[in-house]
Amino acid sequence: MTEAEIQHEYAILERAKRNPNAFGELYEKYFDRIFNFIYRQTDDEELTDDLCSQTFLSALKNIGRYEFRGVPFSAWLYKIASNEVNKYYRKKKNDKVFSIEEIRVRELFEQENEGWDEEVLEKLLEYFKELPTDMLQVLELRFFEDKDFKEIAFILDITESGAKMRTYRALDRLRKNFNLRIKYDVKE
Repeated sequence: MTEAEIQHEYAILERAKRNPNAFGELYEKYFDRIFNFIYRQTDDEELTDDLCSQTFLSALKNIGRYEFRGVPFSAWLYKIASNEVNKYYRKKKNDKVFSIEEIRVRELFEQENEGWDEEVLEKLLEYFKELPTDMLQVLELRFFEDKDFKEIAFILDITESGAKMRTYRALDRLRKNFNLRIKYDVKE
């Protein structure tokens, strides 16, 4: 986001603190992104509806406590959504699900890795399921949600260097196991 976009969003947030109806603009802007973020972690549309509703309800209830911390408002929503998903899985004592869209994996890896076939892609998708949750989270936020390391650190409640390190380790595992060339630079 540009500085002007962040300032515009902050003005909406300030209005929403006084008038909850102003929150609707932020809801409209971020609903699809938050829904898809949650859906990839549940692979259940009905559950995603519930958790997404809970995320926005919690954000609206707590809007008065929101403080700008150098990351876009969306990072706060992602953090709430992540907490709602984690709370659900802790309560149900189920293993977390990650449903990674095949098309996004293709976009991420295929352009830089000539000679790919369906068998390699299937193995890669299966391998994603075996990665530890902390690695999947950073990969999802970095490459599927296009978050920078500062936002990832905020969302996951870790340091920025921790977000970089987790990403590097996850990419390193993928490179070693699949001899991948990845088009995204980890340094930003």
